[in-house]
Amino acid sequence: MSVNVKLPTLLRKLAGGESRVEARGETVEQVLADLEARYPGLTQRVRADDGGLSRYVNVYVGEDDARLLGGLAAPVPEGGTVSIIPAVAGG
Repeated sequence: MSVNVKLPTLLRKLAGGESRVEARGETVEQVLADLEARYPGLTQRVRADDGGLSRYVNVYVGEDDARLLGGLAAPVPEGGTVSIIPAVAGG
């Protein structure tokens, strides 16, 4: 199943400068695994040391936070969009 992935500027150099790439997978975990296979090193900043999602990166499936949909197990619909967005903090 093919999905679109929006990449933040910081990850684009690992994907040949592309802001959007195509990936395959039915869950966020499968999509990230496919991205890693195609673009080695790309998911290092997305995954935490324990293998889960990094707290410094937000991953959305469509308009919904993947963490609220099941984290790595969150389903990704055919033709859907996964957005990887660095977390922003400030005060």
